[in-house]
Amino acid sequence: MEAPQGVIETDAVIVGAGPVGLFQVFELGLLEVKAHIIDSLAYPGGQCIELYPDKPIYDIPAVPVCTGRELTDNLLKQIEPFGATFHLGQEVSVVEKQQDGRFRVETSKGTSFLTRTLFIAAGVGAFQPRLLKIDGIEKYDGTQVFYRVKNPGDFAGKHLVIVGGGDSALDWSLNFAQEGPHRAESVILIHRRDGFRAAPASVARMHERCAAMEMQFVVGQISGIDEAGGRLTGVKVMGSDGVTRVVPLDVLLVFFGLSPKLGPIAEWGLALERKQILVDTEKFETSIPGIFAVGDINTYAGKKKLIVSGFHEAALAAFGAAPYIFPDKRIHLQYTTTSPKLHKVLGVETPTFDD
Repeated sequence: MEAPQGVIETDAVIVGAGPVGLFQVFELGLLEVKAHIIDSLAYPGGQCIELYPDKPIYDIPAVPVCTGRELTDNLLKQIEPFGATFHLGQEVSVVEKQQDGRFRVETSKGTSFLTRTLFIAAGVGAFQPRLLKIDGIEKYDGTQVFYRVKNPGDFAGKHLVIVGGGDSALDWSLNFAQEGPHRAESVILIHRRDGFRAAPASVARMHERCAAMEMQFVVGQISGIDEAGGRLTGVKVMGSDGVTRVVPLDVLLVFFGLSPKLGPIAEWGLALERKQILVDTEKFETSIPGIFAVGDINTYAGKKKLIVSGFHEAALAAFGAAPYIFPDKRIHLQYTTTSPKLHKVLGVETPTFDD
């Protein structure tokens, strides 16, 4: 079957350029499969870059600590030999199985593919932050109200009010309350109750900072806003005692978590469970042969949403996809330590050892 003019024919399309999607490029590259990778964001990195580019990650094997940005940069460097083509700032809108077994994939920008295999590494889908629903607050989005921190330096020296009870709210409260280049003038954390979803160690550190008068914690819920001169000057907080007080601020940071939205993925005919894609644990293949799902988007018995789990899934998915791409070829497991073939693919010299 000849592809229509302008359609990109390829062996593999990856949806999602987060850490697991990037590592999928690497695992496919070792099998000499070149991939095209699509992401709705304008840059690679997924949640690591969008939500916590400067926060430390401690559970990447052999890397004691790295930030989301450093992890992304290292993965991009690792996949350089494989020449993946990125299609950023566009969302997959159509996936259709063709008579010859390939998939027609189209994006919101009109980019079209015919691919033998499809890998969905879309994290939690088209994730959107849960919004603070207070009349009139939306007009300050992006100027004084933020749902994520891209550049901590933007908030240094400001009077901050942070709302939420999860890890993001606690971590950023502690970050902005401590000595350093990002220190805020003041930090007030607001949560509707005294219990938190965050790590107990973070909660303990928050209480220590409050005792040292380095920040404040208020139990209550935001019920309204104060404005003056076209600016947001404070929020009205109803406390646990039923009294409403005005808390002044320069910037409001809201961390209510993410609302995962599968978007068009929900229409592709895949078997789903609670907005996640069901896969097997042999190849991480979905209910549609030739389509694989890796990372936070998938679910199976014993699933753990860890980056390291996604890396494992990407390796097995690559081998699972190989028969669709090379139906007449037997795929052998080779090791990057010793295989001259993989050294050639990686563009490195095969080491020689003296007796």
